[in-house]
Amino acid sequence: MLMICVAISDKNYDNCLSVLNRVDMAEIRLDLVDFDFEQISQVFSLPKKLIATYRPVDGKEEERLPKLIAAIEAGAKYVDIEHESEEGYRNELIKYAHKCNCDVIVSYHNFEFTPDCHELEKTVKKAFAMGADVAKVVTMIKTNLDNSKIISLYKDPGRIVAFGMGNLGKITRIIAPFLGAEFTFAAMDEGLATAPGQISYSKIKSIIQQIEGA
Repeated sequence: MLMICVAISDKNYDNCLSVLNRVDMAEIRLDLVDFDFEQISQVFSLPKKLIATYRPVDGKEEERLPKLIAAIEAGAKYVDIEHESEEGYRNELIKYAHKCNCDVIVSYHNFEFTPDCHELEKTVKKAFAMGADVAKVVTMIKTNLDNSKIISLYKDPGRIVAFGMGNLGKITRIIAPFLGAEFTFAAMDEGLATAPGQISYSKIKSIIQQIEGA
């Protein structure tokens, strides 16, 4: 079956472990969970494909790099770095990740709109130029034309994960793995989405199984 990455954001450590026992891949939102360094080490040493992500949070900037490094040291499969992140921070994290055989995702998020195809392609190329192993592009979908812009990125070479946010963008989350993305994202459960339009794990798993079995 194609890979579904569950976005984990529950502050309760035991609840997160419960989810990890049921899935093969997950993104641990270290900016949303409340893990200490020992818990980070325990989670990322599990035999799962895990993405370490820590979005910028006011007042917590000093713990961001150390916690991501702790996740990488423990065995994170991927680390997610924001496209717009500061160069020194980004380069240090990329260098450390590659030293530890951890793949780097450079992610671009646009919560307002979907840029034109040319701009999206430039964004992908810039991500790879920065040192990304995987270029991730996520934009707000307002029209069906926006969906086609996102889908068009899969014609380009490289490891690309691209999909849209919002209700109209849900279709791109479902078809992304069929177009070449090595994973797509899902919420832990209904009402626990970490981004607009994120589908629950059970629902997207069912849809993908139906398509694969057709």
